[in-house]
Amino acid sequence: MKVFKFGGASVNSVDRVKNTGNILKQYQGEKLLVVISAMGKTTNALESVVEAFYANRKDDALALFEQVKQQHLTTAKYLLVTHYLACEQQLRDFFTEVEWMLHDKPVREFDYYYDQVVCVGELLSTSIVSHYLNETGVPNKWLDVRDIFRTDDNFRDATIDWEYTSAQIDDAVKPVFTTGNMVLTQGYIGSTDENESTTLGREGSDYTAAVFANILDAESLTIWKDVESVMNADPRRFPDAVPLPELNYNEVIEMAYYGAQVIHPKTIKPLQNKSIPLYVKCFLDPLLAGTIIHNQPVKQLPPVIVLKEKQVMLQLNSKDFSFVGEHHVGLLYHLFEKIKIKPNLTQNGAISFVCVVDDQGEKTERLALEAASIFDTKVMKELSLLTIRHYTGDHLEKLIAGRTVLLKQQTPDTVQVLLG
Repeated sequence: MKVFKFGGASVNSVDRVKNTGNILKQYQGEKLLVVISAMGKTTNALESVVEAFYANRKDDALALFEQVKQQHLTTAKYLLVTHYLACEQQLRDFFTEVEWMLHDKPVREFDYYYDQVVCVGELLSTSIVSHYLNETGVPNKWLDVRDIFRTDDNFRDATIDWEYTSAQIDDAVKPVFTTGNMVLTQGYIGSTDENESTTLGREGSDYTAAVFANILDAESLTIWKDVESVMNADPRRFPDAVPLPELNYNEVIEMAYYGAQVIHPKTIKPLQNKSIPLYVKCFLDPLLAGTIIHNQPVKQLPPVIVLKEKQVMLQLNSKDFSFVGEHHVGLLYHLFEKIKIKPNLTQNGAISFVCVVDDQGEKTERLALEAASIFDTKVMKELSLLTIRHYTGDHLEKLIAGRTVLLKQQTPDTVQVLLG
């Protein structure tokens, strides 16, 4: 049993869907559970629908959703012949699921409506891909993951009920493999015990695939991307970035913690718990070796570089020159948890505390406002946070040349520099 996950870029056009089909044809003799994301920029488009709806601009919301509908119907028309009518009916069922809500008025919190609308992106893409595969001789069983993944009602960042989900996989997924080789389902989404759709937060599709791999005791998980492998830096920013053929779980968690757009830490944990290897492969050229991530030590890694823009520094000083101790820091971390914002770097002085966070608009402003009730607060925006693991002095100096260093933290393995 293997688990594959294909991201939105792998199915964002007719040609890309056909390419994904060609990859899956190479594995027809194996048991595969395939997780597929929403097509291309669909999630962004659906976010615009939610924003218009929540602002009571019903006509705009419906018009924006109509564009999403037509894009998917057009893709299905170009891909399908004998299976088109069945696919169209399934798509229209999902359209109706959203449209009945858009004709209403918002009476609940934004995050609830976000999940009810955005989840349809994954349902639409997997419906089209599943029908295409069946039409082209790659038999598969489409499943609605909302019938399998039970979550709490923390919308936009829901937590999975592992016990219930495991039982559902036993009942609804494993039996499919007694008569067929492929299950195709969605990433990123789940459902509460009241059948309200939820989403699993950042990189939720990778996490979905990892949960399936864990519960199914999969041989491996492969995440198919549009890059040749995991790189030591973003090649769009650093042209001399090099591929990393091998990593271990701990290194990937560290990279992700500091902001690398590789694999989210929550994706790694279910794999690490059962020592399931993770492969990162290129769907544009499946013959490339890619990257393997496992539980073994990996030595002599090159410097791994992460650059995060749009950072905000909050300089917090005690109002009466008293020490900033455990009580004050505890209050701050309670604020982080309450507002759901994660500090990327912190530094504690005798009468001061500095934290650096992503600029998240209203959330960041709320953090600064509430912190101001405890501290004298100064805010600096439009900063950059550079993190280098396995750094060398020369490498660091080259990367910060000509920039103003506002803050620096250094350990034997990692250096972080906040740049103005």
